[in-house]
Amino acid sequence: MYDITNYSMHRAKQRGLEIRSSHKLHKKLDVYKHGVYVASVGDNRYLDYPTYIREKGKKYADERRRLYHERHPQHTVREDLARWLLW
Repeated sequence: MYDITNYSMHRAKQRGLEIRSSHKLHKKLDVYKHGVYVASVGDNRYLDYPTYIREKGKKYADERRRLYHERHPQHTVREDLARWLLW
């Protein structure tokens, strides 16, 4: 199960969202708005921005973030949420 970072909690609060560790296979977060389930985001088999910062440092994490944004343009609600909460 994914340990929710302060970074993700702060970002969720900025958008009025509630996040919980997901119980779905290979998902990091379940996202709720006003108590209503919105989506499950993030693949727990891959690292995210706050994890890269913790494990490899901010400079490396910033480069990984840049590359993530190049690979994953926003198209769906789930992609937008993953980008906002994890990157």
